Amino acid sequence: IQFNSIQFNSIMQKYSTDPVSINIYPALAHEEDLTPDCGVEFDSICEEIRSATKGFGCDKKRLIQSLGATIPEDRLKIALRYNDLYEKPLKDVIKKEVSGDFGTAMKYLSLPPVEAECQMIKHACKGIGSHQAVLYSILCGRSNKDMELLKKTYYKMFTTDLTGVMKSELGGLLGSDLWKLVSASLQAAEENFDVDFHTEEKALEDAEEIWKKGQGKFFGTSESKIFKVIVLSPPKYLKMVNEAYADKYGYTLEKAMDKNLGGNAEKAAIFTIKMRFKPYEAIAELIKSACAGIGTDELLLTCCVIRYQDLMAHVNFAHEEMFGKSIHDRIRDECGGVYKDLLLELMKKVSPEE
Repeated sequence: IQFNSIQFNSIMQKYSTDPVSINIYPALAHEEDLTPDCGVEFDSICEEIRSATKGFGCDKKRLIQSLGATIPEDRLKIALRYNDLYEKPLKDVIKKEVSGDFGTAMKYLSLPPVEAECQMIKHACKGIGSHQAVLYSILCGRSNKDMELLKKTYYKMFTTDLTGVMKSELGGLLGSDLWKLVSASLQAAEENFDVDFHTEEKALEDAEEIWKKGQGKFFGTSESKIFKVIVLSPPKYLKMVNEAYADKYGYTLEKAMDKNLGGNAEKAAIFTIKMRFKPYEAIAELIKSACAGIGTDELLLTCCVIRYQDLMAHVNFAHEEMFGKSIHDRIRDECGGVYKDLLLELMKKVSPEE
């Protein structure tokens, strides 16, 4: 998908006027019963993958051409079809053949999109400490529909409740600020916009409540109330709260989170707000953060490119507007070898370079 700055700004203006929470999963992922012939159009790709992984070692270039040139809905069908054709899960084939950052990305690509996110969460919780940026970027700012499916699929894959896992990873003895935000997000309880309920008067009340529980509080911050407004409010209403807050206190909710919070809780809260009415900018900033400082956060970068692939045409344009370079160039600067080739192939599928 290619478009110019006028088209992009038009899309942004329309979204700014009537923002909605974005569904990241393809519509097909929400269908309960898929026909036995689902994915027959990918038989040749399945055969190519099988040939590339046959015998001693594997042909990584052929794997990149096969799975790298796909979108999330394709990969859902390919995973189902491969199992139908060869009676072996594609993820098991890929896991045996590849390793390193390239292997991690390939393993995610061998799974349907929802299962891939569950595996990303599992990976982010591996070892001592958790990769909090990966966790909050998957769990915060989601639509109710996607969140319900994610929780259901996580339990199906690991027979463990996702909320319990996150409480163990993020909760701490007294409950961390990040856990409070993630806990609210996991409820998948974003309200539907109601013109009779979500009024300008209520927006002002909530803006004042956020101030009282944050900057206006004499000691400490009451994060739970602030997070409740951020997470439960429909995007259109949260935008009204943001404008009311800025009018009364002189800065936006993003700045308020910067003043009230710190560390990953602050980053997660700002990310959640931006995903409600500036999603493409939020994702562009997340990708930049994966490449900031000394070294690259390969896990976060991999998760971003794969999870948000369907949105990447918009995200890449936002990235160019904000940082003066494409995501393609950022990948070239930060990555190498077949790992770089794979991420670029995924990008070019949805956002071709001129």
